[in-house]
Amino acid sequence: MNAPGKNRQKNCGERLSSSRGKSGARLVLLAVTATLALAACGKPPTLINRFVLNYPPPVVARLTQLDTAIKVETFSVDQSINRPEMIYKVNPYKTGVYHYNQWRTDPGYLATDYLTRDLRNSGLFKAVFSSDNSSKARFHLEGGVVDFQENDAPQPWHAALTLNITLLDTDQENVADKVMFQRTYKSEEIMPARTPQGLAEAMSTAMEQVSKKIINDVYGAVKQRLGADKCAPGEYGAKTGGRTFAEVTPRH
Repeated sequence: MNAPGKNRQKNCGERLSSSRGKSGARLVLLAVTATLALAACGKPPTLINRFVLNYPPPVVARLTQLDTAIKVETFSVDQSINRPEMIYKVNPYKTGVYHYNQWRTDPGYLATDYLTRDLRNSGLFKAVFSSDNSSKARFHLEGGVVDFQENDAPQPWHAALTLNITLLDTDQENVADKVMFQRTYKSEEIMPARTPQGLAEAMSTAMEQVSKKIINDVYGAVKQRLGADKCAPGEYGAKTGGRTFAEVTPRH
């Protein structure tokens, strides 16, 4: 049985430590120069493998569609993982990247795109818009990718995904009323193989699990807020943060 280090090199190719210093920078410069020289000589450049998530939209309960729209803003990404290369963590203090294996785009766009797709497919909302859509929506979903990498310790190797999600009601002026909830969603899935594709498969499963939880929570919160609007004292009360008509009518 191959040792973990040998197995990783065999399946995944050269890896680059994130803690390299000036000497590492010189090596990278030399590698780029060598690649350009080989290309000038007619030799093909090094192949870069690119991966995406792949899972069916999660199945959610058959609930009544809410007559409202949601806009999903593009997620932010922690700087420690904000790069297309697949990242692995050896221990809590040391990380590295797979040199020739990358995600098709950075983790923020991946998480945003797949969650938007899943929300639309759920059929629980009248419309779901992406951040680049000019259409208006009362409820906005913001988020951040905190973890999106391979963890090698403790064993077995697994994909770790963490998203911070904030649901906002833009009809409210008071910040306390505008923020409906702010929650953290985590999932860790064992990699079926110690390879970049194994990481992509495990990360896909993790995203599927997290997406389903987010959809259910968003639906419940939005339904409760819309129900509260109907119970508000009159149309004016619903549009003034819960104040009654008497409270906003000038005295004579």
